Amino acid sequence: MLDEKYKKAARAIVKAGVFPFPINDTMLKILKKLITEEELDLVLAFKRNPSQTIEQLKQNSKLSEEQIQKYAKSLAKKGIIFNQPSSAGIMVYRLMPILMVGIFEYTFMRKIKFTEEEKEIAKLFAQLFHEYSGFIQENYDMIVPAIFESVRPYDRTVSILDKNVSGEEILISINEELEVPEQQIIPTQEVEAIIKKFDDIAVGHCFCRHHQDLSEKPCKTTSLRENCFSFGKSARYTSEQGFARMISKDEALQILKKSEESGLVHKAIHTHSDITKIETSICNCCKCCCGVFEWWRIGMTALTNWTNFLSSIDSSLCIGCGTCVEKCPVDAIQLNDDNIVEVNPTYCIGCGVCAHFCSENAISLLEGMRKVYVPPPKLRS
Repeated sequence: MLDEKYKKAARAIVKAGVFPFPINDTMLKILKKLITEEELDLVLAFKRNPSQTIEQLKQNSKLSEEQIQKYAKSLAKKGIIFNQPSSAGIMVYRLMPILMVGIFEYTFMRKIKFTEEEKEIAKLFAQLFHEYSGFIQENYDMIVPAIFESVRPYDRTVSILDKNVSGEEILISINEELEVPEQQIIPTQEVEAIIKKFDDIAVGHCFCRHHQDLSEKPCKTTSLRENCFSFGKSARYTSEQGFARMISKDEALQILKKSEESGLVHKAIHTHSDITKIETSICNCCKCCCGVFEWWRIGMTALTNWTNFLSSIDSSLCIGCGTCVEKCPVDAIQLNDDNIVEVNPTYCIGCGVCAHFCSENAISLLEGMRKVYVPPPKLRS
């Protein structure tokens, strides 16, 4: 009977997200570690609607308001329920999905203590992702067009804006006709400007690097851990629940500077993955730990992203050192037979990391909003 309740809770959590996770033993083990038996009734109240008011929850859960408040508070501390008031001031409770942005991210955002319990949960998540990859590969021809081709990009790249030797910005306008988001709105491209427009800013630990640390695969790119930003309502939620801490704009810019010096990729997350809406957070990602990059490589999800930039190589300046090939987080740059690098525009997310590390200033960024979509690699015939 209890296992059946956890399965129903798992269905509600999967329904709250965009990924068609199969309900399996690994997922149930994760949920049993995070959700107590007494909290299950509140989770089950979200099975038809992932966002509800207290009155709706009272009707759908048959719990008292006191019980709902108690369980919602404890589940929020574990990143399973988002509890913040709406713009109208009405408290809304939202069930979090497994992933993007959900239970996985909040589980590893707070400072880890390397306990055996944390290591076990990290191991279970890694196992779940590999099992999900297997599920996608087994149903590739059905799921890829049905799910990934129509899903909104998860994030938006905000480029590192370097200067070249002459001191000019390395942005060159292009006139190509590129697909642009609804309402033709081009959001802020400078990550510093995004940070400066918010009064409420919180910083938490990079959940992807923490997950890899617990899996004994520490980051090869940077020693930075506390550089995952949340803004506005998300900042208030993450700080209230202990996932992050509130910081000033000056401290945020200092952390950002260190992230840029490490060559990390700035990725902005928007409300409902709609880039015409305000940013909720910024991740500073590395090639070796970022979950999105890893999940794409193992065939679990598509690489999908909004970007306003595209890398461009000046072959007359390129010396074929291969640094950009090594640094590119999405394998969009390769050396050709003439030992000159070439960019695959289909893969390039316009992060500017290649230009940041190019000693010869041979790489510039072309400007023009576009959508990147690369399906998951088909690893099984």
